[in-house]
Amino acid sequence: MAPPKIAFDAYHDYETLTFHLKTLAEAYPKLATLTSLGKTFQGRDIWAMTITNPQTGSASEKPGYYIDAQIHAEEHATSAVALYVIWHLLTQYGSDEEVTRLLDQQVFYVLPRINPDGAELSLRPPYYHWCGNGRFMPGLDRIEGLKPQDIDGDGFITLMRVPDPKGEWKKSENDPRLMVQREPGEEGGEYFRLYPEGLIENYDGVHVKIERPFDGNLNRNFPVNWSPREYGAGESALSEPESRAMARFILDHPNIAGLTAYHTHGGIILRPSMTKPDSAMSPRDLALYKDLGAVGERLTGYPTISTYEEFTPDKSKPRYGSLKDWTYEELGIVSFSTELWDLETEAGVEKVAYYNLRPRTEKIQAQVFEWVLKNVGEQGYRDWRPFEHPQLGSIETGGMVYIWTYRNPPPNMLEDICRRNAAFNLRHAAAAPRILLDQVISEKLADNLYRVRAVVSNHGYLPTNLTDVAIENGVAKPVELSITGDSVDILINPARVEIGHLAGRNERKYTWSPWGQQWSPVSKPYEWLVRTSGGTSEVVVTAKSEKAGTHRVRLRF
Repeated sequence: MAPPKIAFDAYHDYETLTFHLKTLAEAYPKLATLTSLGKTFQGRDIWAMTITNPQTGSASEKPGYYIDAQIHAEEHATSAVALYVIWHLLTQYGSDEEVTRLLDQQVFYVLPRINPDGAELSLRPPYYHWCGNGRFMPGLDRIEGLKPQDIDGDGFITLMRVPDPKGEWKKSENDPRLMVQREPGEEGGEYFRLYPEGLIENYDGVHVKIERPFDGNLNRNFPVNWSPREYGAGESALSEPESRAMARFILDHPNIAGLTAYHTHGGIILRPSMTKPDSAMSPRDLALYKDLGAVGERLTGYPTISTYEEFTPDKSKPRYGSLKDWTYEELGIVSFSTELWDLETEAGVEKVAYYNLRPRTEKIQAQVFEWVLKNVGEQGYRDWRPFEHPQLGSIETGGMVYIWTYRNPPPNMLEDICRRNAAFNLRHAAAAPRILLDQVISEKLADNLYRVRAVVSNHGYLPTNLTDVAIENGVAKPVELSITGDSVDILINPARVEIGHLAGRNERKYTWSPWGQQWSPVSKPYEWLVRTSGGTSEVVVTAKSEKAGTHRVRLRF
């Protein structure tokens, strides 16, 4: 049958996304299984798609690769990428060599929209610039102060330009639509304060208080250094149904060997750690992250950087409770967070910092503004217009629509972003460890007495333990070899044995040197002495690794 048609130059609401997921699962029942991980506060399903070829083995006995998207309400481009990955894997199986090989050898778990309640509120007018998960309506989680609202009724939440001689903003002399910073010591002009558009609860007539939201930065709700001080961290770790469902899913799928979580801030690939410098990381783990990150940069165009070193403005205040740090620092999974889309880069601005809260110089603002007018139009910028605010008096509303400029790309640019990031997902997945029995042979020693020799190898890039952190935390299970059979006795060596871990080729980046990293074995042999009861007998030799899969070979005597 023809593959379902999906527009990748559009942002899909929950109903449309659900339709596409169900249609794909129905069109490819031999490869795809769609399940709900639970319900949100507003009763929506948290969907997960499992994709593999079951004819080549069960999903639980293959290395797994995990992708999630839209944990934050306003990050709509992320769901597009996740949906594209699902579509690409299913429609290209059997025709694309890489896709076919991966689905035969591995399993993909894709959670395309973690936060459907928040996404639905942010996707429709007035387009809330918001991370929350719908426990509260936007703004209603704040006891007092400014609550974002579309007060002028134009269908957008933008900014309020409030005249104030104490203000830090002024109109650009070159273009009064642009607001630029007032210089130190500058006096004698017309100045303004800028606030999010909205009304002020319990306003004292002097100070416009803006509380930090409580609802619901789900990416601060995971059980790694969880802190209630973090914006939207929740009442406790995993207090929210969405993050709890994610954590349960990851723990229930211990075969996950790689992970990408999608966000939208700056066109970068973030690697661990979120809380400590590179010097505090395992050198081997850091090396493998840099090597994989270099592949990501080549395929996506996004640089790979340390979350702490280059994406944390104030090193005294590292961020806690993120998914990526939980899955790497506690579970030892090789985890990235890809931040899709960078407006300034698209506008031709030189990238000199990876984390900034905008705006920058007047020249840069003007350059970005011109790009937005040309490529996004009124969806990205609203002209300033007078408004009589019931508390602030005569003001203007307007300015950049953050969600459709800095946070998400124009729809016509989506498919290329999807394609490039899906390419890195597939290559990252392909780096997983992969256990195979290279040799299983028997040698007859006497009547009904045989020596069975097996050689097990790791054919993957990563080691079977994935990371040093996994070993340090005691979560890396060793490779297991076993032999079973009816009417046979195992006389020498245990029928089941743990043989430790097998290295991947990632540690052999140059020819051997006594001054370089010393190589660990990628293969190990093992032998048993087997006695049969006479006649034809059969044994099954099994090599099993939690992260690298399972391989069985049958041997007849």
